[in-house]
Amino acid sequence: MSDLRDAALASKAWPFEEARRLLKRYEKAPPEKGHVLFETGYGPSGLPHIGTFGEVLRTTMIRRAFEVISDIPTRLICFSDDMDGMRKVPGNVPNQELLKENLQRPLTAVPDPFEEFESFGHHNNAMLRRFLDTFGFEYEFYSATEFYKTGQFDEVLKRAVEKYDDVMKVMLKSLREERQQTYSIFLPIHPETGRVLYVPMKSVNKDDYTITFDDEEGREWTLPVTGGNVKLQWKPDFGARWAALDVDFEMYGKDHSTNTPIYDRICEILGGRKPEHFTYELFLDDKGQKISKSSGNGISIDEWLTYASTESLSYFMYLKPKTAKRLHFDVIPKAMDEYHQQLRAYADQDAKGRMANPVFHIHGHNVPVSDMVVPFSMLLNLASVSGAEDKETLWGFIRRYAPDASPEGNPQLDQAAGFAVRYYNDFVKPKKVFRAPTEAERAALEELRDALKAYDGPLDDEALQSVVYAVGRDKFDPLRAWFTALYEVLLGASQGPRFGGFIALYGVDETVALIDQALSGEFA
Repeated sequence: MSDLRDAALASKAWPFEEARRLLKRYEKAPPEKGHVLFETGYGPSGLPHIGTFGEVLRTTMIRRAFEVISDIPTRLICFSDDMDGMRKVPGNVPNQELLKENLQRPLTAVPDPFEEFESFGHHNNAMLRRFLDTFGFEYEFYSATEFYKTGQFDEVLKRAVEKYDDVMKVMLKSLREERQQTYSIFLPIHPETGRVLYVPMKSVNKDDYTITFDDEEGREWTLPVTGGNVKLQWKPDFGARWAALDVDFEMYGKDHSTNTPIYDRICEILGGRKPEHFTYELFLDDKGQKISKSSGNGISIDEWLTYASTESLSYFMYLKPKTAKRLHFDVIPKAMDEYHQQLRAYADQDAKGRMANPVFHIHGHNVPVSDMVVPFSMLLNLASVSGAEDKETLWGFIRRYAPDASPEGNPQLDQAAGFAVRYYNDFVKPKKVFRAPTEAERAALEELRDALKAYDGPLDDEALQSVVYAVGRDKFDPLRAWFTALYEVLLGASQGPRFGGFIALYGVDETVALIDQALSGEFA
C-alpha cells in the first residue's frame, strides 16, 4: 500500500492532482467534523442526463484518489435542488398541459406527469438514484425540500437575514441595473398558490427572522424565512448550502465558472469556508450543442447502456475532463476497445503505471481482467459481413478463432457480442455504402483472393496480415489506400479493423467468398 501511496502522491493523473490539492486544505489539522465532504448538485427540472452521471463519477474518482493518499474518512452527498420552481415545461415528458398549470411551483409540488410518484421532483429524484445505483456509487441523497421544510437550513437562513445587506451587495454587483431594482436573495413560497415568487422585499426583519413583501396582486404578506416558507435564489443557495453542510469539494460545469467568486464569497459571509472546486468542460451533442435535460439531446445513460458496458461509459468520462467532448453514439466503439486495452495493460504495470491508468480510477483496487479475445470494433465488422441478428451468430465465428472462449467463460465478450449486434443494426447497417472497385483495386482484390485460396497456414492475425500487406505493398502509394479500398468495397465502411485479424476471425474461405461477391457486383 505504501508503494501505491507514494505513486499516487507523485501521479499526474487528474484525480490525484485534485486529491492532493484537497488534502492541503487540512495540512495543519484534520477536519473538526471528522471527515472530508464531497458534494454534487442536481437540478431535477428534467430527466437526469448523462452529464449528471459524469459529475458524480468524476467526483467519485477524486474521492477514491483522496482515500489512497489520506486516512481521513470521506462522504459524498448528492444534493437535489428539488425545491426550485419549475420555470419551463420540459419538452420530452408527457402531460404537458398539466405541467403548464403548475409553472413556478416547487418541483416537489408539481404533479408527476408520468403518474408514478408523489411529484415531478420525486420522479426525477428516483430516476437519478436509479441511474446512480446502476453504477454502484456510494453516496447519500439529500433533498432541498426536506432540508428547508425540516429546519435543517434554518440556522443558515437566519444568518442570511442577519447578513442580508452583505449578501445583497455581492449579488447586486453581478446584476443588470433593471434586475437590481426587484432582486432579493429570498424567494417566498406563496401561502395560497404555492408558487415560488420572484418579488422584491419590503423589509427583512432581523428581530424575528421574517420577510415582508407584496405578491403579484399587491397583497402584503409576512413570512418566517424558516420552516420551508422561503427558499434562496440559486446563486446564494450554492454558498448557503456549502456553509450549512461544511462542504469541502464540489465540481461543476464550465457554465458555472464565472459564478464561483459569488458562491465562495456568500459561503464566507454566512460563516462557512469556501470549498475546493473543479470545473469541467461541457458535453456536446452531434451538432456541437451543449446537452440539456430539458431538450433531451445527446445520449441518455440508458441509451449508452443499450450499446455498451457501464465501464466503457466510465472510461469515456475519465478522459480529459477539461476538454469539451462530443457525446454521441459514434464514440461508443472506441471507448469500448480502449477500455479493454487499458485493462490488459494494467496487469503488467508497476504502481506508477497503475495510478495513471484510467481503469484504476474506474474500479479502485478491484480492477477486473479483460476476457475480450476479440475487439469490439472487430465484432461490429463481423456482425456486418455476417448479417448477424443475434450474438449466437457471432459466437459461431468466435469459437473457431478462439476455441477456448465461451459465453460462460468470457462474460465480457458475450455481453459485447450482444452490444455489437444491436449497435450494428441500429447505426452501422443503415449507413453502409458500398462502392465498386477501380481497375487497379479489382486486380489487387483478385490477387488477394487467389493468395487466400492458396493459403494453408494457421488462422493467425499476423500471418494473414502479411498476406494482405504483400498484395498491396507494391500497388498502392500510400499503402493505406489499399486498406481503405478493402473497407469500402468489402465492408461498406470508410474505416475498419486490422484486416489480417478480420480474416482470422471471419475465416479464410469466408473472406474469399466475400471478395467474390464484391467483384461480381453483388454489393455495389
